[in-house]
Amino acid sequence: MAEPNNLQPMPDIEQIFAQLKPLMNNSQAYYESSRCLFCYNAPCMLACPTNIDIPLFIRQINNGNLSGAAKTIYSANYLGNTCGKVCPTEILCEGACVFTKMNIRAIDIGRLQNFATNNAILAHLKFFDIPEFNGKSVAVIGAGPAGISCACQLRLEGYQVDIYEARNNPSGLALHGVAPYKITNQEALMEVEFLRAQFGFNVFYNKRIADKDEFKGLENKYDAIFLGIGLGNSGKIKIKGEEKQNCIGATEFIEQIKNNPVLQPSAKKIVVLGGGNTAMDAASESARLGARQVILAYRRSQSEMKAYYFEFDLAKISGVIGMFNVAPIEVLGENCVTGVKFIRTETVNGKFGNIPGSEFTVDCDLVIKATGQLKQTSMIVNIPGLDMDESGRIIVDHATGRTTNPRYFAGGDAVNGGAEVVNAVAEGKIAGKGIHGLLSKLS
Repeated sequence: MAEPNNLQPMPDIEQIFAQLKPLMNNSQAYYESSRCLFCYNAPCMLACPTNIDIPLFIRQINNGNLSGAAKTIYSANYLGNTCGKVCPTEILCEGACVFTKMNIRAIDIGRLQNFATNNAILAHLKFFDIPEFNGKSVAVIGAGPAGISCACQLRLEGYQVDIYEARNNPSGLALHGVAPYKITNQEALMEVEFLRAQFGFNVFYNKRIADKDEFKGLENKYDAIFLGIGLGNSGKIKIKGEEKQNCIGATEFIEQIKNNPVLQPSAKKIVVLGGGNTAMDAASESARLGARQVILAYRRSQSEMKAYYFEFDLAKISGVIGMFNVAPIEVLGENCVTGVKFIRTETVNGKFGNIPGSEFTVDCDLVIKATGQLKQTSMIVNIPGLDMDESGRIIVDHATGRTTNPRYFAGGDAVNGGAEVVNAVAEGKIAGKGIHGLLSKLS
């Protein structure tokens, strides 16, 4: 699929992509932590997929024990800094805060978490004592949140861990697929380097493991293998004209913007197709980068969008226009996009469908498809005995992360189909414990 062309550098990128959760200073962290009630059996902690002891680390911040707060966080969540930035805290921990039931602003848990962990990263603090090598080794495929988390857990048990990453940088979507106003590349990379120095796992970049011989080679070399392969490129929407130049996938668009923010002078009118959080990011970024008009088109109603409400609010604040109950049926233009043909939709008696004769056209210079990423089934089928469900997700025992091939474990988007970074971190840690449970019995 062709990339947009004629790209020019955009000025004031830091201002355009100012952080949604800027780093607190000492005074802000002290006063915000003072608001916490330090609840017993705290609902914020129960809402966290990694079960961080939130009241404890906030109390530690309030008492001036920043290293203790960071250790509390990292003991539960190995990517505590990244999650403090990119987690949908409004839905998870902060959404569960008892203050919300009193119509009082929730404790700013995400920013407090980022404050403590950022301090630890900059100070190069060391929290964990890694035992001597226990004689066994594990290969981790993918240096995203699930793979990094699994590697950290395994190193705590004395395993040699080698991570094989297809790209030239770690962090998965945290680096390549999360909007730059949520986390900067520098922040994502600094945390992985902090963890690598802390735990001592190895990362081999530009090492894509995909075919049968490569998997067989790993099986001969390692005692177990963890799959943290995530998802693939954006899927096709199967309409006429989607192969045209300037019709691109949202994941690819966001990655391009994340690594090289640009203005697209020929793309002043942009249509984003989809209703999920990735669609919101792509639309918000397009508006921030100077597009004259950005239309977010979704085939169902606004209330049926999968995106979090605050993500759509952010898009609207950025200048994005929502257009609902419209389905794309053709991307228009000769070689390059000139517009999208839509048909209106409705739900009658619970049945969703198109409205005959309601077709209309929207002119645009760029179409961004945010309609989901492909599962990496072409890779997974090369592992004998490893089963997938009907949608292409790897089947695992959720208590251990073990797949139907007993040598392999898995976690993250390849298992859950595309959840949050914090879910991938939790699943990677579970799999690390599962691998240890298996290999320790074989000793």
